[in-house]
Amino acid sequence: MARARDVDGLQPGDAFAVAAGRIVAVRARELFDHAENVLDTEDIERVHAMRVASRRLRAVLEIFERAFPPRQWKPVLEDVKALADALGARRDPDVQIERFEGLRGELAAGDQPGLELLLAHLRDEQAAGNRVLGAALDDAQARALPQRLQALAAEAQA
Repeated sequence: MARARDVDGLQPGDAFAVAAGRIVAVRARELFDHAENVLDTEDIERVHAMRVASRRLRAVLEIFERAFPPRQWKPVLEDVKALADALGARRDPDVQIERFEGLRGELAAGDQPGLELLLAHLRDEQAAGNRVLGAALDDAQARALPQRLQALAAEAQA
């Protein structure tokens, strides 16, 4: 699993909003740093790392809700949730494919055609999830989600 990055400069005596801003800034960068090649179905760990990062970001946004202006916070959270949902649409078939491919050596020859049929169906779901994720990534960029997250974090620290 992708290890969470340390939040440099975070001190126990920091004001709630300052801590919130620092943590959200790191978790937001962490999320989008995993976006490179995330649509590559041959490397399922990339989507896993990005999904974990999206969950971390969502959690800190919810924990620190009071540190942010509601009119900015709510749409950012909704966009993070939409991206997380798209990551899940892609990740779920990845996990199933990996598990069923691991069964190949354990099944009798007569069961192999059924396994191949199931894997073909799961690959179709994976491709559909990839289209959903691609659209969500495009939407996040079009809606300037990375920049809005950094602006939200900066405003909390001001």
